[in-house]
Amino acid sequence: MTGGLDRLLRPRSIAVIGGGAWCANVIRECRKIGFAGDIWPVHPLKPEIGGLAAVPHIEDLPRAPDAAFIGVNREITITAVRLLAMRGAGGAVCFASGFREAVAETGDGDDMQAALLDAAGEMPILGPNCYGFINGLDGAALWPDQHGMTRVERGVALVTQSSNIALNLTMQRRGLPLAYLVTAGNQAQTDLAGIGSALLQDPRVTALGLHIEGVGDLRRFEAMAATARHLGKPIVVLKAGASDQARVATVSHTASLAGSEAGSRALFWRLGIGQVDGLAELLEALKLMHVTGPLGSNRIGSMSCSGGEASLMADAAHGLDLVYPPLNRAQSTELRAALGPKVALANPLDYHTYIWGDRAALARCFTAMMDPGLALGCVLLDFPRADRCEAAEWDDVVDAVAEAQAARGVPMALLASLPETMPEEVAEVCMVRGIVPLAGLGDALRAIEVAAGMARAPDVAEPLLLPGPDGPSRLLSEADAKAALAAHGLPVPSSHRAATGEEAAQAAARIGFPVALKGEHVAHKTEAGAVALNLCSVADVRAAAGRMAAGSFLVEVMVDDAVAELLVGVLRDPAHGFVLTIGAGGTLTELLADTVSMLLPVTGAEIDAALDRLRLAPLLDGYRGAPAADRSAIVSAVLAVQDYVTANAGTADEVEINPLLCTPTGAIAVDALIRLKETT
Repeated sequence: MTGGLDRLLRPRSIAVIGGGAWCANVIRECRKIGFAGDIWPVHPLKPEIGGLAAVPHIEDLPRAPDAAFIGVNREITITAVRLLAMRGAGGAVCFASGFREAVAETGDGDDMQAALLDAAGEMPILGPNCYGFINGLDGAALWPDQHGMTRVERGVALVTQSSNIALNLTMQRRGLPLAYLVTAGNQAQTDLAGIGSALLQDPRVTALGLHIEGVGDLRRFEAMAATARHLGKPIVVLKAGASDQARVATVSHTASLAGSEAGSRALFWRLGIGQVDGLAELLEALKLMHVTGPLGSNRIGSMSCSGGEASLMADAAHGLDLVYPPLNRAQSTELRAALGPKVALANPLDYHTYIWGDRAALARCFTAMMDPGLALGCVLLDFPRADRCEAAEWDDVVDAVAEAQAARGVPMALLASLPETMPEEVAEVCMVRGIVPLAGLGDALRAIEVAAGMARAPDVAEPLLLPGPDGPSRLLSEADAKAALAAHGLPVPSSHRAATGEEAAQAAARIGFPVALKGEHVAHKTEAGAVALNLCSVADVRAAAGRMAAGSFLVEVMVDDAVAELLVGVLRDPAHGFVLTIGAGGTLTELLADTVSMLLPVTGAEIDAALDRLRLAPLLDGYRGAPAADRSAIVSAVLAVQDYVTANAGTADEVEINPLLCTPTGAIAVDALIRLKETT
């Protein structure tokens, strides 16, 4: 580990400031985890804390501590931080609350936080309002409570904003080796990205897990992800508290489909970070990251000695992006030789109990199944209760899995269908042997899906396009929006604006029938009855205009050879950048909810790949003999929208094309919406 957090996170001397039970607990936990350095309690009145002699003042410390736990109220915390910084301390954990996270309650949290930052200067601090950290590699616990961590030689690092969740994570019995556990509190000075980057630098750290509420500084988060890629260390994130900031205005379909949640998922995908949806998934995914890293594909093999278990494996993967490839000839031949004629060969495989208890036969079976084209082999195995049963024959399965993995070089996992049937001691042995011990069928398969998806993340070189500041916004007319986008290369239909229905009818006669008539300054025109299509005469236009509650009109040439309709939208997400959403368009947008979201900037290749991920992709490719859409024209249209947003990044709030009519020869935006922030 290098950088400003090294002394704090790997201390050789610790000062504990305060005399309460929390501070005594820090001393207790340091002793319990085997801290070998100096511990110096500081208290003006108490001669000893936690059985150690105390000095009355920070100025009385024998030398500048590498790390300090400050367990006093917020006012004294600021004074202590200032004195520690003046002494040249390596950093401090600020346990007290009542800073920015409590503005609503105290009213002065911002001022207190500013004073804390001023006091710290260049000295790193964690928090305030956090428990601190535990270093399981070197044995240091600036931690005021019990925990379940033990010393390890290498393992994963976990960072979370929640001290209580951090405490719970230390109690896991899944065999996951925890190298570091760090809480960030309200991140007054040192944010999650800074902590994560520092932990990744430790060569003993194999992977990084994050539990976060928000990303914070996007550039720093990007830098952390770049560090992880450079070091070959994967990151898995659990994000809680999806924000509604990007959904404040629902004037567009894009705003209802792509908000902050879509932005965060697009960010993690872009940066090659695996995203899970629960704590159990986080732990299971980190076990995979620790042993195998991201998987090379989503192709897995499954083996169990029960048909019911094979069915469970098949059903549990339904709806996930996982594939059980059919057995090839070589697999079938070798499995038949290993299992005999009575076993039906398939993937997932039920190898029956004919070979149960025969380690060599099990090894032959597992080896035969492990084709090099698989990314992971899973052997479903639930261990019996150690207090009531013997497990010698289950140990044979573990040995056989190890033999098969060594023979084929394909990563393998032991998967218990229930968390309680994967004993911690078995999981720990598996980890040492390079076998992934997975616990809980659903969580395990979801973790495998995440590990497989990480390897397919795009190779992005450009930094994110950052949005401008918040502010009031205004909606452009459809005609103005189309003109602005057309200036950046987006094809739009020929059109005329009209102040009255009669002017619209005359404009239609000049354009040529059939035409489309739209009422201007109306959002969601179809729902509002402000759009009429395929009007074939002057009378039709007059009648349609009379039915619309609109002050002015737009008359357009009809486009009638569309293969499919797409939505293309960009939404300013203050937390993550600009979210590009591509999906099914027209009147089916919300009904189908068939969308893919990415963050700008994107490349043409990424757009093309996103189109393939849509359920309506077969329509674009020519469904059941119908003509295919012009893919290159669709990609060019999306790039034109991106070009507009890039040129107006400081003011753009929303851009939506719905629908983009995709024809065999082009892609035309027949409706457009732009919302811009007001400029002063």
